[in-house]
Amino acid sequence: MRNTLKKSEVDERDARSVLEQAQLKRSVAQADSAAARETFNNWLSTRRATQLADQDPELIARTRSLDSLKEKERVAGAAVEAQQQAALDARQTSTRERRKLAEMEEAAQLQLNAEYRRVELRVFLYRLALTLPLLAIAGWLFVKRRKTAYWPFVWGFIIFALFAFFVELVPYLPSYGGYVRYAVGIVVTVLVGRQAIVSLNRYLERQKLAEQLPDAQRREELSYDTALTRLSKSVCPGCERAVDLKNTDIDFCPHCGIGLFDHCGKCTIRKSTFARFCHACGASAQGPLQDVDTS
Repeated sequence: MRNTLKKSEVDERDARSVLEQAQLKRSVAQADSAAARETFNNWLSTRRATQLADQDPELIARTRSLDSLKEKERVAGAAVEAQQQAALDARQTSTRERRKLAEMEEAAQLQLNAEYRRVELRVFLYRLALTLPLLAIAGWLFVKRRKTAYWPFVWGFIIFALFAFFVELVPYLPSYGGYVRYAVGIVVTVLVGRQAIVSLNRYLERQKLAEQLPDAQRREELSYDTALTRLSKSVCPGCERAVDLKNTDIDFCPHCGIGLFDHCGKCTIRKSTFARFCHACGASAQGPLQDVDTS
């Protein structure tokens, strides 16, 4: 169809070029005919004025010459009309072929768009088949292995799986009104929200159970670094509630009852119950003062 359109455009261009030449020839023929007619009219006026009979043969010759020029003008006009018809035919053919081509391209564009969607969906499914197992393994590692000795590898794989999902998969999500992204967002929100709620409830239950344990056992179960970090934030290491640690009258948490301060067994100075050594004498912490006479 494009070749036919190109040929019709070439034919139209050629017909237009020939038409210009034909119009130029017709103009020349019209000018010659007009000049000959003017000369003939002038001569005819002179002939009538003089009434010379010997000029009759010349009258006939001039008339024939004028008829010949008129015939040339008619031939040139016919050539112009033929080229005008050829140019019109070529132009109409070009318009018709261009319309047919547009209809074919429109239908082909619909098929091409459908094929693009199929390709995008196929690529998305391939990437989904790759990233879903990675996410499943990452979820299992997060639940079961994140606190083991190999936790750096666990977190590295989790970050890799998330990168594969958000960089390798999300940009290829089919854009069917965005419902795929919405569905993924809803699922992630539900799973993460549920896990956060369950973790919070478990933490609160552990806190309630821990507050019922003996004071010494509760301190032993607390990590040394964790206790120091919480004390630096002026919160209870046991229940993580705010406590005024600058008040020297407070030795126990008023919220959960865990011991915060006691006295060194050697120098009797007041110190943190979580300190491993006395900050005044350097003696090893032996718990609260029991048998030392403070009188």
